[in-house]
Amino acid sequence: MTEYPLRPVGRVESPLTDLSAAPRQPDEGAPEAWLVFDERCLPALDGVRPGTDMLLLTWLDRADRDTLAVHPRGDAARPLTGVFTTRAPDRPNPVGLHTVHVLEVAGARVRVRNLEALDATPIIDMKPLLTPDR
Repeated sequence: MTEYPLRPVGRVESPLTDLSAAPRQPDEGAPEAWLVFDERCLPALDGVRPGTDMLLLTWLDRADRDTLAVHPRGDAARPLTGVFTTRAPDRPNPVGLHTVHVLEVAGARVRVRNLEALDATPIIDMKPLLTPDR
């Protein structure tokens, strides 16, 4: 198969450092975090404003890429399920998908609410969250 190289455009700065203690979803106690973009990406942040909801794509660099099936939420009482029907971080291509709310933009740094990604997680892209009125 053809490979498609990804270049991180930044990284997450978060108080979350322990995978086992991190919330699994943003509404389960995920803290505020900073998205720190490479300076070369500064023009790409033009138009990002506080109050905006964005889709953040990350590379879950600590994920197990050989995992193809999981017990949802790590609960062995649940049946083994293919990862493509879950949001499990362990998967062949561990792309994280996060909806974040922008609180502040300071140069190449963007402070967001409710991000469950671990500290130093690579950022691969960010896009506006489209709503029916957009």
